[in-house]
Amino acid sequence: MPLLLFDLDNTLLPRDAAFRAWAEDFLAENGLPAGDLDWLVMLDGSGYVPRSTVLGAAKRRYGLDRSVESMLGHYRHGINSHISCPDSHSSALRAAREAGWTLGIVSNGGTLPQLEKIRLTGLAALVDGWVISEEARCVKPDPLIFEIAARRCGFRPVGDWTAQTWMVGDYGPSDIAGAEATGLRSVWLHHGRPWAERGYRPTVSAPDLPEAVRVILGTAEHPTAGHPTAEHPTTARHFAARHFATGAAGRKRPPRTRLAIPASRLAPAPSPAPDGPKAPLAQPASFTGAVPLMPLEPAAPPVRPSAAQAQARPSVQGHWSDTSAAAG
Repeated sequence: MPLLLFDLDNTLLPRDAAFRAWAEDFLAENGLPAGDLDWLVMLDGSGYVPRSTVLGAAKRRYGLDRSVESMLGHYRHGINSHISCPDSHSSALRAAREAGWTLGIVSNGGTLPQLEKIRLTGLAALVDGWVISEEARCVKPDPLIFEIAARRCGFRPVGDWTAQTWMVGDYGPSDIAGAEATGLRSVWLHHGRPWAERGYRPTVSAPDLPEAVRVILGTAEHPTAGHPTAEHPTTARHFAARHFATGAAGRKRPPRTRLAIPASRLAPAPSPAPDGPKAPLAQPASFTGAVPLMPLEPAAPPVRPSAAQAQARPSVQGHWSDTSAAAG
């Protein structure tokens, strides 16, 4: 039984639309200019800018006599009251389940607000398990969080489990890079944007979640040995992992509504990585369907120095330091 993992915000749930609705309420309740809506949406950065930064900027801009902590409570309650799972997304999840797929959620974010979204929108009854970065103490793109998700969905992350697993998400640096680092196939929801990363690419892109699920289900029905290419776009619907059906026969499906297993029982806890801002993307392009992506050009072979150059080169050992941080 194959495994299908999903990002939560702006993949399963239209998070940006919910933020916009909350921002409209925030401006109206405080008697602030309705024309500032786009300013707040811009500052939000699709949720990748820390909430303290967004709300602190709003407090200073409008001279609000309230603490950022109280504004944060208002925000968390307000945005979740506006969020819902579209019927088309629920139908896509049911179609995947009926086709024999196990479903899971892999989300970066705070445990309580993300868990509240999963429960309020009915997703808890539609998936087999989930993992949230705060409680798991690791964040996408760390492969560990995908392994934890697999365990919670009833898979053992050993052997060929990656060949049976796809990841669907809208954010390259966490969802698609994480899938690539883990060895999973992936679908990127482009939402009208061009792909902006050069070091890696998704297996295929799609305009929305229902189309992504249709592509994945199609690959399981029509497997081929090759990867999709821009020259042969129809192969995107027929590209599949080998052995989708192997290694899972007879496995009992876990209860749909059970709570996630504590991360401490599954794997050692690495140090958390701080949230980072989402990198700006290029001007959106118009796509209408699933779009396979061209493979990257192979890198040129390195030039080896001569023996004399190697002796004259100064040592740089110890120059590098691990200062990078994963994006939220």
